[in-house]
Amino acid sequence: MHRTRVFTHAPIRAAVVAALLAPLAACSSSSSPTASDGSRTGRSDDRPVTVTVTPEGRQAAPGRPVTVTASHGRLTSVTVTDADGHRLPGKVAADGGKWVSDRKAAPGTAYTVAAVTRTEGGKAATTKASFATVEADRVNKVDWRPGTGNTVGVAQPISLVFDHPVENRADVEKQLKVTTSDGTEGSWGWIRDWSGRDRVDWRPKSYWKPGTKVTLDAELNGTDSGPDGGWFVRDYTTTFTVGARQIVEVDLDAHRLTLVRDGRTVRSIPVSGGTPGGDKRSWRGTAVLMAKEGTINMNSETVGLGDAYDKMVDYSMRLTWSGMYAHAAPWNAPYFGNANHSSGCIGMSDANADWLYGQVRPGDPFEITGKDTKGVVDPGNGFGAWNLSWTAWQQKSALR
Repeated sequence: MHRTRVFTHAPIRAAVVAALLAPLAACSSSSSPTASDGSRTGRSDDRPVTVTVTPEGRQAAPGRPVTVTASHGRLTSVTVTDADGHRLPGKVAADGGKWVSDRKAAPGTAYTVAAVTRTEGGKAATTKASFATVEADRVNKVDWRPGTGNTVGVAQPISLVFDHPVENRADVEKQLKVTTSDGTEGSWGWIRDWSGRDRVDWRPKSYWKPGTKVTLDAELNGTDSGPDGGWFVRDYTTTFTVGARQIVEVDLDAHRLTLVRDGRTVRSIPVSGGTPGGDKRSWRGTAVLMAKEGTINMNSETVGLGDAYDKMVDYSMRLTWSGMYAHAAPWNAPYFGNANHSSGCIGMSDANADWLYGQVRPGDPFEITGKDTKGVVDPGNGFGAWNLSWTAWQQKSALR
């Protein structure tokens, strides 16, 4: 009598060689040839493919790639999917023996694995398995600039500030992918933000070319930032476009501010900078316009200047975290174009501030010169990375 061989389960590793392995074995094999005495002769090339998946179990450690291996046959495709339908990309080795994911398994995530295999005899089947990773005991989050969809100035860096310390900087930096429409050369650099938190910025070698389209894909989900920082549990992305080449030249010695667009002077206006000889001096170097904040309350106590001032200020354009702005300062009118007499900001008339506020955008560089200043804007005090040479900036990458 002709009988069909039936394969049954043997104990297997938890959630790895899945419960569906037995059905796979059945559909991967056929009736063996029968000898003249009625006994069977085995065909080794029809043995079912054995599939092994790591990680395994319901409490697997995150932060490792998923690996799928096949014995007695080959893998033709592998799909690893989380509960939300997101896939982990990966590649099957040329010999069909192994598949490894490009991304790491994220914490607190359940994954389903579907492996399509082919026996040595050429029969196809599918094995399914599952595993889950433990929850993160600490989660690291990111605040990033610029926001998606914005048009920015030619000095705008990509900037990521982390909630918790990042010790595994090289691992994190490897997951940050910058794509530009024109192949712009640039580098990541790790710095200390003015807030005291860890921060990494990407700046071009020189100012962006107008019209460049930029995309950041921060593929951080499943990356461990270190023992004090915890895990990243999501990815981040932003896209932006670079606008016109606008440079604001501020000469504190001449008390003039000049807007230059595409190499041509648009307008030059009289200003007054920080008072010489003390803590009220302005910063020099390149300060990047961080935000246009409109009318805000400025209080000297927040920047360590005691009770020097507490007033509402119009057309406020932030240049540093430490409190240097360009803004309207009608109370300082006698000094515009004549002397530096502010508490560190670059002041101008209401009319000129209104005009400048309407012309500039975040990311425009303010190139500030002057003999008596507090020093050069630090990379973490706003976007001061431009005050480092290209070589010095590159050295701040964790991958150098």
